[in-house]
Amino acid sequence: MMRSFDHVLLSMPAGRESEARAFYAGVLGMVEIDKPAALAARGGAWFEQGGIVLHLGVEEPFVPARKAHPAIVVDDLESLRVILEAAGHPCTRSDGERPGVSRVHCFDVFGNRLEFQQV
Repeated sequence: MMRSFDHVLLSMPAGRESEARAFYAGVLGMVEIDKPAALAARGGAWFEQGGIVLHLGVEEPFVPARKAHPAIVVDDLESLRVILEAAGHPCTRSDGERPGVSRVHCFDVFGNRLEFQQV
């Protein structure tokens, strides 16, 4: 039986790990975690915060996920929206589409769609 997710993987272009760190650690405040030695040579970067584990893996040719996305529950959606927009990542509000759930969608530095929600 399934119990939980271990991680979510998003794609990124090769050689742009510094941009991944600037967004996921710098803007979102996630902590970069070491990749196992056997996987480190593939590039990419791994991040975590609380129970959220996000892997960025190199994919060539790279195509951002414009529709598919992780939906991450946050404590203070409005504060996160302000942080994202101040960092140049405009957010689209999606409140009311799901009763009782406030949501915003934005795109990471590579164009991958992200959803953040507060219940």
